[in-house]
Amino acid sequence: MGYNAENCKKIAAIYSEKNFRAQKEAEARKEKLHMLFPEIAEIDRVLSETGMKIFSAALSGEGNIEKRIAELKRANDELLEARREILVSHGYPADYSDLKFECDKCRDTGYVEGKMCSCMRRDLVMAGYESSGIGKLIAKQNFENFDLSYYKGAEYEQMSRVFESVSDFANTFRENSGRNLLFIGMTGLGKTHLSSACAKTVIERGFDVVYESAQNIFSDFEYERFSRGYNNDEQSSKTDRYFECDLLIIDDLGTELSNQFTTSCLYNIVNSRMCAGRSIIINTNLKRGELMEKYQDRVTSRLFGEFEVCLFVGRDIRSQKLERGRY
Repeated sequence: MGYNAENCKKIAAIYSEKNFRAQKEAEARKEKLHMLFPEIAEIDRVLSETGMKIFSAALSGEGNIEKRIAELKRANDELLEARREILVSHGYPADYSDLKFECDKCRDTGYVEGKMCSCMRRDLVMAGYESSGIGKLIAKQNFENFDLSYYKGAEYEQMSRVFESVSDFANTFRENSGRNLLFIGMTGLGKTHLSSACAKTVIERGFDVVYESAQNIFSDFEYERFSRGYNNDEQSSKTDRYFECDLLIIDDLGTELSNQFTTSCLYNIVNSRMCAGRSIIINTNLKRGELMEKYQDRVTSRLFGEFEVCLFVGRDIRSQKLERGRY
């Protein structure tokens, strides 16, 4: 699927506007020069006719065509130099009326020789952060600042394995891989941090990520079901993203008010994405037994049969940070 389709549309429109604006502004500067300096207006008129003169010379086939073209180019160079001298002598930059782009590589088109420019890729990544739902978290939670020193002994060994598994998932992520992760552990052990880090890396690699709490996801489906609170098309689009994104991260499963409807929604999301080979990460504070008690077998059999279980262990990192004076 790649970058979020809505973000692509939005960014493409921004680049089209930037390119158009650069051309309009350059044209306005040229018109200003023509009003101030008639000699520049005349030079530009002559320069604009050069292409037609070269075409006519080539078409006529008369005389030494290469010599004629060389003469025209030499005359052009002399006119351009005269134009620059006029500008500089009156305090204007020599390139005053040239097109000025934010990115000279792609000339604000977003593409260089048919390939996406790094500037557009950067803008799509930034848009991806925002549309993922965790723009602020991504800014401060990544793999580089996940601190394993908060875990000791056997807990350190276990969390090192979890870290390696999650970072491998993010760095080798591909469409329709069908690989899923289930983060289980008490609050404050790093589940949200590694979820955010994973989202950041996958977005930067050009994929569409949606990160949302279980409670908000089920609320969206409830609104859609009862057709309240949203325009129908808007709401349908809101829930469609849970099925269509490359990676869905469901945060805090088990904190929602659980009933037959929410269980059915969860099953629908998990089963539909698994059938399509689209990856899911689910994190929860519930233990295995609590999950099996809260949700039906058809849900938990998939969670424990088709997901890689990452068990988070240790002591609440937030408490440790308070003790170390890091908050």
